[in-house]
Parts: sequence; structure tokens; C-alpha cells
Amino acid sequence: MAAAHATSGSLIPDEELVGQVVQGDGAAFQILYDRYFGRVYAFVQRRLRNRADVEETVQEVFINVFSSIGSYRGEAPLAAWVLGLSRRTIASRFKKKRHVTVPLEGDDQPHHIDPLVPTVRREPSPLEHYECGERIERIQLAARQLSHEQRELFELHHLQNRSIQEIARTLEKSEDSVKSNLYRARKLLLAR
Repeated sequence: MAAAHATSGSLIPDEELVGQVVQGDGAAFQILYDRYFGRVYAFVQRRLRNRADVEETVQEVFINVFSSIGSYRGEAPLAAWVLGLSRRTIASRFKKKRHVTVPLEGDDQPHHIDPLVPTVRREPSPLEHYECGERIERIQLAARQLSHEQRELFELHHLQNRSIQEIARTLEKSEDSVKSNLYRARKLLLAR
């Protein structure tokens, strides 16, 4: 049976392989592993920079795939399910890595922080870095759906801090038209 899988593994649909894995067929899981390893590795590598973390996370993803394959309902392509599981595995790894911090106490420490005095910058945590990357990807995808006019209005108002009145005068449009198009642009961007 394993030899049949090895020779015709690429011809077997994902759904059939999932059914075989659920029934305990290790060779079917090996085919799925081989089929999705490259995609999962690339997905994780784009989000993590450390090779050891990438390799460990990829293995954790496939452990999660194997242990939860019975919950795959086939409502979406298996690739989407596997990459969603990859995203959740990465997020849970970041949550695990958070260390409890204890405030330092002593006479040399200020008792209050003046909000007007600049404080020391801290590096974003891996989770913050990952979430920021995810948000940027979603916003870039949504930005491609904006019309030229919506993009121009958004840039003028939100990036160049121009008032609605100033934009309306510059583009020779009514203030209501500017507001309406800005609303639609924000709605598209926030939907992501």
C-alpha cells in the first residue's frame, strides 16, 4: 500500500489523503507533508528571521496538522487550513515566549514618569513584529482595491494632514463628495 502512495502520491486529491490520514495511514501523511512542507516553510520563514525558530515552528505546525487533521471539514482548500494553522502556531509561539517582567525597585529609580520627557525606546516583541507584518499585508491588499481618487484623498487627508475643506478646494469637489469618498476608502481599509 505504501508503494502505491509513493508512486502516485501527487495524483491523490488532498481530501482523499486527509481521509486516509484520519484512518491512520502514515504514508498518506508523508505525502501531505511532502506536498505542503515548502509552502509552510516559506510562510513561516517570512514571519520569523531565525532559522532555528523557523525549523522548529515548521515541525510544530506539522505536529498540529497531524493531531488536528480530524477537525478539517473541507469547507476551504486544505492549503488554506494548513496555512491558517501555521499562523496560529506562530502566534502561540510568540505568546509562550513572553517573559514575566518584574519592576526594579530602588532609590535610584524615578518614582514617576514624566510624559513630556522622552523615555528609552524598546524593541517590539516578536508577537508585535509578526502582528504588524500581518496588518501591513492586509492593508496593502485592501489598498490595491482603492480607486485612484480614493487613494489620492486618503493620502492628502491622512498622510499629508490636509483638511477636508482644503482638499475640496484643491480638487474642485464638494466637501460632501470628499467626505463620502474618504469614508468609502477607510471602510475598505478597515475591513481588512
